[in-house]
Amino acid sequence: MREYLLTLCVTAAVTYLLTGPVRKFAIVAGAMPEIRARDVHREPTPRLGGIAMFFGLCAGLLVADHLANLNQVFEKSNEPRALLSGAALIWLIGVLDDKFEIDALIKLGAQMIAAGVMVMQGLTILWLPIPGVGTVALTQWQGTLLTVALVVITINAVNFVDGLDGLAAGMVCIASAAFFMYAYRIWYSYGIEAAAPATLFAAVLMGMCVGFLPHNMHPARIFMGDSGSMLIGLVLAAGAISVTGQVDPDVMKLFSGSERNAVHQMVPVYIPLLMPLTIIAIPAADLILAIVRRTWRGQSPFAADRGHLHHRLLEIGHSHSRAVLIMYFWSALIAFGALAYSVNSASMWIVLGVVGLSAVGLVLLLLPRFTPRAPRWAEAFVPPRYRRRRAAPAPGAAEGAGSAEDAASAEAGDDEPRTPVPVGVSGGSGVPGVNGATALGARSRVPRG
Repeated sequence: MREYLLTLCVTAAVTYLLTGPVRKFAIVAGAMPEIRARDVHREPTPRLGGIAMFFGLCAGLLVADHLANLNQVFEKSNEPRALLSGAALIWLIGVLDDKFEIDALIKLGAQMIAAGVMVMQGLTILWLPIPGVGTVALTQWQGTLLTVALVVITINAVNFVDGLDGLAAGMVCIASAAFFMYAYRIWYSYGIEAAAPATLFAAVLMGMCVGFLPHNMHPARIFMGDSGSMLIGLVLAAGAISVTGQVDPDVMKLFSGSERNAVHQMVPVYIPLLMPLTIIAIPAADLILAIVRRTWRGQSPFAADRGHLHHRLLEIGHSHSRAVLIMYFWSALIAFGALAYSVNSASMWIVLGVVGLSAVGLVLLLLPRFTPRAPRWAEAFVPPRYRRRRAAPAPGAAEGAGSAEDAASAEAGDDEPRTPVPVGVSGGSGVPGVNGATALGARSRVPRG
C-alpha cells in the first residue's frame, strides 16, 4: 500500500507542478478557442491541460517501475507498456484537437486504433465470468471487439461529461478511488497477481486527477481539453479491462460451504462485469441521452449542444459549484455503493443506505434555490454568503435593476455577482482578452410565482 500511495503522490505532484507552465505554453500557442454557444464560461481559457496529466502518468509509471514490489508488475505483465502506448497515441490526437479542432470521425478512428494498440500488446479481455454459466473463454476476435468497444465508450463518456470546471477530473477521481479499493482487495486479500496492474492504473489515475483539480476547480485557470479527457477515459477503461476476466474462482476458493454461501461469495467474481459500468454510470447515461436526443432531432450523434446533464442542472437554477457537487455525489453513491455490495452482498444495511442517500440526492435536485442562512445572532461568525442580505434603498432605476439582478444571483446560490470580461481586455496574463479564469455565463432561471 505504501508503494501505491507513493506512486499516487508522485503522479499528483508532477501533474500539479507542470500544469502552470503548460498553461503559459497553451496561451503562447494560442490553444484558446473562441467561446462556443454550448460553453458556460465567459472568458477564453487555455486548454492543453492533458499535457501535464500525460507527463504525470509517465512519472507515476516510471517511479512504480523502480519500486521493489511494484516492479514485479512490469516484469510479469506487459499491460503497463500497453497502457503507455495507447495513452501516448490518444494524447497526441487530443493535443492536435485542442489546437486545430479535428473532425469527430477522425478522433473516433484514433480511439479505435489506440484500443487496438493495447490489444496487440496483451491488454485485452480474455474471458468473462457470467452468472449461472461460469467462466466463458472468448475468441481473439470477440475479445478484441469487446475491448475496443469498452475503450471507445468510456473515452467518449468521460469526454461528454467534461463541461464544467472540475467536473470530469473529480468524477473520474471518485470512480478511480472506488476501483482502486476493489482491485486492491482482489489483489491483496485473495493473492491474485493479475489484479496488480489494475490497482496500479487506478492509483496513477487518481494522482493525475488530484494534481490537476486545484487548477481546474471553479473558476478554472486551465481546461484539460480533449488531450486530458480522452486520456483519463482510456486509463479508466484500461483498468477495467485489466481486471475483467482475470479473477480465477478456483484460486479464490469460493465454492466451499453451502450453495447459498457460494452464491454470495461469488459476488466479487461478477463485480468486474458491473464495476466498469458503475464507475462511468453518470457519464454513460449522459452519452446515451445525448445520442438519442440528437438522432431524434435528425442531427449527428457528434453534434454539440447544451442538453447534457450538467447543463440541465444549471438551467433549473443550480449554481456552477452546486451542479458539480451534485454530480460528484451521484458518482460516489453509485461507485462506492457497488463497492460496498461486492464486500458484503448479504447486508441489508448497504441497500438501505444506498436508498437513503438516493433520496437525499433527489431532494438536493429539487431544491436548486435553497441557500442556508445563519440566524441574526450568528452572522458575525459565518462567511458573508450565509448572512441575510439587507435591502438597500434604490435611488435610481438603474441601481434598482442592478440590485434585483444581484439578489437573483444570490438567490440562485451564486457567491457574488459576476461581470463578464470582454475579449480584448487585458487580464494580467500579458495576452489581450485573457485572464485565465472562467465564470458562469447567462442561464435561464426558474420564474417565481
